[in-house]
Amino acid sequence: MTQTPPQPSVIPSLDVPKFGFNDYAERLNGRAAMVGFALTLIIEFVTGKGVMAWLGLH
Repeated sequence: MTQTPPQPSVIPSLDVPKFGFNDYAERLNGRAAMVGFALTLIIEFVTGKGVMAWLGLH
């Protein structure tokens, strides 16, 4: 006699993907901005040059 595995007690509900401005998009954009800002600071610290010097505007 074979035993069947137990069934999950909670069925996950999958949300329909959203377009436009929504909480997930705003959260993702904020995180990307924080990573970009941190990388900018790190590169400025390592190279000793600011963003304007990188762009050749200084």
